[in-house]
Formats: sequence, C-alpha cells, structure tokens
Amino acid sequence: MTPGRLVPPALIVVFLAVWEAACRYLAVPDFILPAPSRIGIVAVENAPLLLSHAGTTLLEILLGIALSVAVAVPVATAMFSHPAVERSLTPLLVASQAVPVFAVAPLLVVWFGYGIVSKVLMAAVIIFFPITVSLLEGFKGCDREYRILFRLMGAGFRQTLRLLWWPWALPNFFTGLKVGVSVATIGAVIGEWVGAQHGLGYLMIQANARLRVDLVFAAILYLSVMGLGLWAAVDAIGRRAVAWKVKKA
Repeated sequence: MTPGRLVPPALIVVFLAVWEAACRYLAVPDFILPAPSRIGIVAVENAPLLLSHAGTTLLEILLGIALSVAVAVPVATAMFSHPAVERSLTPLLVASQAVPVFAVAPLLVVWFGYGIVSKVLMAAVIIFFPITVSLLEGFKGCDREYRILFRLMGAGFRQTLRLLWWPWALPNFFTGLKVGVSVATIGAVIGEWVGAQHGLGYLMIQANARLRVDLVFAAILYLSVMGLGLWAAVDAIGRRAVAWKVKKA
C-alpha cells in the first residue's frame, strides 16, 4: 500500500482520537455528545434494532434509485432527441432542485400516506436530477466525427442511440448515478422524519425525543455505511461497464 492511501484512514483515526479525548477530558454527557467508543458500543449492542430499521431505509433507497433511473433515462433521451422538449423541461428540472426537500416531503406524505411510497418518491426526486443532467451531457458530448460516420452509414436514430450515443454517455450516466446514490439517504430519511412508522429516520426521531443521542449517532453511522456501500457498488459496476473506454483511453 502506497503512503498516499494511508492518509485518509490516518486522518479519520486522528479525528476520532481527538473527539474521544475531548469527550473524556471535558466530561461531556452522552446526551450532549457521546464519545466514538460509546457510539460504537451502542451500534453493536443495538444491531438487531438498527439493522431492522436500516433494512426499511435501504429498501426505500433502492426502489427510489430504480424509479429515478426508469424515468431519467427516457426523459434525457427525449430531451436530447427533441430540443423543444429540452427547452421546455430544463426550467422545470432546475426549479425542482431550487425547492427545499423539506417543503416537498410533507406534501408527498399527505398525498401518498405514511407508507413506503412517499419515501421512495422522496429519494427518487433527489436522485433524478443528477442522473438526467449527466446523461444528457453525455449524449451531447459525443464526438461529431462519429455522428457523421453513423449518418453516412445510414444508421437510424434508434440504431445510433444503441450503438453510439448510449455507450458514449455511459461514463456520464454512472457519474450522475454515483452522485445520486450518495445523497439518496437524505431523501429517504427526510421522508421518514416527516411521517413514518419504520426506518432509520423514524428511529432517529424517537431516540432524539428520549435524549438517546448515542443511538442517533449510531443510526447516522449505519446511514454513512449504507451510503458508502451504495457508492462503492455503483462505482464497481460503472468501472466494469465502461472498462472498454478506460482501456482505450
């Protein structure tokens, strides 16, 4: 392992050591700021409870990712193939990101109830924008000479989309997907904060009401691991899907 790879874990260890020492030296109560060691103990002791709620949140996120991809791909394709559609939808997409998610979450709960649907939609709303914009930019970035070559060879739109534009835009698609999955937990947890009966966001609200700040931090730890795991999975799939382009570069 090169020395450069040791820097990030070393910084994390130093940060946790300073945090632990500060809590012990200043005798900070657990209901204000628990030490990392206390959070680790709570995360292990309450693993069955945390894993049960994490499973619900993970399901909401995965369904939100599937829904956003199912909508973003055809929307980006339509915006690319029809400039009028792009001009019409771009202001709506930008405006959707300007509205705080805290303002949208209560409406989704009112419309779709306290069940999983409102949380899935909340996650999908956050993921949809980076995937759509990245994929659209990938389509537009296709080399002009390749486009001319396909046109001269008589390829139609669908054939060019399948053999040229889509493979060309795959790196952009996975870049947008990585950004989306890394923030997907925000949408699911905010939806659970507003109204839910299960999930890590629901558990955090309940724990905070009982001044169980250590349990809140343990839930945040599980969310962080979940986000990192999703990001690493998408990164691995993306590297495998565009390996041909990386080797060519």
